Amino acid sequence: MPKKNKAEKNPEKKLSLIDELLDWFKTLCKAFIIVILLFTFAIRTAKVDGHSMEPTLIDSDFLILWSFCYTPKQGDIVAANCEGLGKIIVKRVVAVGGQEVNIDFDAGKVYVDGELYEVDGLENVTTDRESNYVYPVKVPEGKYFVMGDNRQHSTDSRSSYVGFIDREDILGKAVIRLYPLEKFGSLYSKNP
Repeated sequence: MPKKNKAEKNPEKKLSLIDELLDWFKTLCKAFIIVILLFTFAIRTAKVDGHSMEPTLIDSDFLILWSFCYTPKQGDIVAANCEGLGKIIVKRVVAVGGQEVNIDFDAGKVYVDGELYEVDGLENVTTDRESNYVYPVKVPEGKYFVMGDNRQHSTDSRSSYVGFIDREDILGKAVIRLYPLEKFGSLYSKNP
């Protein structure tokens, strides 16, 4: 009688290995589909380009954005497509549709609906008069007035290249800084 090899001795073991590999393959496929769906409908990424959001964010910071069922609010840091500049910009929402923005360039102050708009921990000086608007200006419904935290060095809604941002152009709210790794962590909006 010829000798049986190990695989012939235990056919159940061979089948269980194949079943286990199939289970792993199915699990990986499901995980891949979930990641694709998340990055298609809920999560996006953006990279900070320039110094306009310093000290909150710096040039080359890599961000995770939340976009699923998101409605921008005053104080949120958002990424948006900017046709006038031909790139994605990362700025802070200062005013939403229906609110009035007034800038006192002599005092370096920004007012929204008559109240001083400040972000904790920022210098908040706004003396750069390069603007296309005569202030006060009312933000149209469905649009947003955005500014960089480094207001003296930011091309934002004050400029004709940016202007008011349409809701459709906002990619999402910055929620996590992925890079640089030493600054990895959650970003939270310091709403006024």
